[in-house]
Amino acid sequence: MRRILAPEFATLARDARRFALKAAVGGFAAQIAVAVGITAADRVRKSRAKEHEAPADEPLEAKVRGNEVKTYTFGRDLYRDMLAAIDDAQDYVYLASYIWKGDEVGQDFKDAVIRAADRGVLVCLVYDGFANLVVPGEFKEFPDSVHVLRFPILRSRLPIIDVRRTGRDHRKILVVDGRVGFVGGYNIGSLYANRWRDTHLRLQGPGVWELENAFVDFWNRHRGRRRPELPDSGSPHWDASVHAARNEPSRLIYPVRALYLEAIDRAMHRVWITQGYFIPDPEILHSLLGAAARGVDVRVIMPERSNHVIADLVARYYWAELLRGGVKLHLYQDVMVHAKTATVDGEWATIGTANIDRLSLRGNYEINLELVDPDQAAHMETIFRRDLERCREMTMAEWSQRPLHYRAMESFLRPLEFML
Repeated sequence: MRRILAPEFATLARDARRFALKAAVGGFAAQIAVAVGITAADRVRKSRAKEHEAPADEPLEAKVRGNEVKTYTFGRDLYRDMLAAIDDAQDYVYLASYIWKGDEVGQDFKDAVIRAADRGVLVCLVYDGFANLVVPGEFKEFPDSVHVLRFPILRSRLPIIDVRRTGRDHRKILVVDGRVGFVGGYNIGSLYANRWRDTHLRLQGPGVWELENAFVDFWNRHRGRRRPELPDSGSPHWDASVHAARNEPSRLIYPVRALYLEAIDRAMHRVWITQGYFIPDPEILHSLLGAAARGVDVRVIMPERSNHVIADLVARYYWAELLRGGVKLHLYQDVMVHAKTATVDGEWATIGTANIDRLSLRGNYEINLELVDPDQAAHMETIFRRDLERCREMTMAEWSQRPLHYRAMESFLRPLEFML
């Protein structure tokens, strides 16, 4: 056998690296091409599908350690109370929305904050630049009396992927005068008013500080020189029954994921989760399977078809393992369920903006409110049971019979998980 000399070995190694790089780039390009084709086909299908209205269930109210909590599952009810709070503002309005549509509902909110500013109220707004690219530019113009922070699409000129600079501002927060606050999954837009099933919460009481502090910290960190600095006060209340977990990529802080892992680890009876996009990482996946193995009733509600078909396909890669492990999967019918909630053992609940996927738990700016209270947890279980009536359960028998081309797509597109 001929002996390979060092120069020849170096050449072979260099050629192998080049081949591997080309193969990787080619494979990724093929995955993107397939994803684009599937997305286009899904848009055509949705344009032909019949539109359904979300259930107009009444909000539920509870008292949590000196706080009044109102939980919404119908957008029109939520928007009515949010607009009323803005119209009652006397000192300040802090509003952050990932998406702010330039439609009828969006105009209602724009008019309300301008009215508030006209009567001397300090108005500070945040919206995500990337999420609102399709919103007309003229709609995003406000008078100088309204302070607007457009979270930039790109925050680095360097061609690198850095989670501290690529995360989106996915939060939805409204705080008025420090007396009332709102947080949850609802963006601002007519679509969400009656055609999406989401969950949002209104808080009145000392817990509002949790939401206000989250807004103020973000604003002061990103405001630049042209916008006013907001007062940053401490809180006289130390009550763990209402607590905001805030993901902040610029500081490499991601407590929402830990919040879920801790709650699931404590579960003895029930773990009921509702998610718009459910792509669990290995730790959350194993935590859910471990709970199911010790006899906990683990259930997940998610949309039968979400507004992101690629996220659906990638998520389904994990269904077989979840179903084999005893986790029950329920598919919400007719409308998009976009909620980001969970409740455990009738004692603990969370409502917020973070999905159980990589983008939310390790990438975006997010906020989830954690509530340890049996009354609020009971309301969340009531909402979950209502939603179950509008779901169909996926079984292992049905899932094992899915066509081969679906299995191929799930495996082929799984590497795109890092983008979702």
